[in-house]
Amino acid sequence: MAAGAAEAPRSAAAHGDVRVAGGGQVADDARPSLRIVIAEDDPLLREGLALLLRAESMDVAATAGTAEEALDAVEAYAPDVAILDVRMPPTHTDEGIRAAVEARRRHPGLPVLVLSAYVEQSFATQLLTGGAGGLGYLLKERVGRVEEFLDALHRVARGGTAIDPEVVAQLFTRSRQDTRLERLTPRERDVLALMAEGLGNSAIAERLVVTDGAVHKHIRSIFAKLDLSPADRVDRRVAAVLHYLEDARARTR
Repeated sequence: MAAGAAEAPRSAAAHGDVRVAGGGQVADDARPSLRIVIAEDDPLLREGLALLLRAESMDVAATAGTAEEALDAVEAYAPDVAILDVRMPPTHTDEGIRAAVEARRRHPGLPVLVLSAYVEQSFATQLLTGGAGGLGYLLKERVGRVEEFLDALHRVARGGTAIDPEVVAQLFTRSRQDTRLERLTPRERDVLALMAEGLGNSAIAERLVVTDGAVHKHIRSIFAKLDLSPADRVDRRVAAVLHYLEDARARTR
C-alpha cells in the first residue's frame, strides 16, 4: 500500500541526518507562507538558514546534509522551494546540482534555489538550462544580505528566476559563441542582465533610472534580436535569459 501523507514525514526523519523542524500539525489557516527543504553540508550555515527562514514565518520542513537526504526530504514533504548547496558529500563536486536536476525531473516545476561559494559557470548553466522557471543560483555571500536573499527566494517560489549578479556578469563576459548576442546594444545587455537576476520591468527601470516604457521597448528589441517570436509557446523572458546561459555552457564543454 502506498504511504499516505502522514507516513512520509516519519520515513524522511528516519533517514540519516534529515532533521524535521518542529512537531505536530499546523492548521491550514496558520501555516507559514512557504514550506522549504534545505540541503547544506555545513551545519552552521544549514542551521543559520533554517533559523533565518523560521524567523520570517516560513516552514522549514526538513534540513539535510547530503544530496541523497535532500531528495528523500523533497519526496516526503513536497516543499514549495528546495534550497541546495552545489558541493556536497561524498565528493564535494556537483552533488547538489545533480540532486536539483533530479528533483525537478521527479517533480517538474519544483522551485529550486542553489547556493554556491564561488561562480561555477558550468554548474549554473547545467541547472538553469534544464527548465523554464522557478530556478535560482546565488553566491552564499548573498545570504548575508537578508533582504536580497529573501526577495530571490520568493521570486523563485513564484516561478521566476534569480541569478546572482556576479554569475550574470561572468556569463556575459565569457559568452561569445552565438552571434545573436552581439546584436544587443550595451543598454539591452544591461536590461537582459537584470532580467537574468529576476527583476521585473519596474525594478529594472528603477535600477537603470529610465522609464518603464523604455524598459518595455528594450525588452521587445531583445526578443526580436534573439529571434524569440510572440507565437512561441514559451515564456520569452525566461527564454532570453536561458539563451545566453546555454551559449555560455557550450563554451565550457
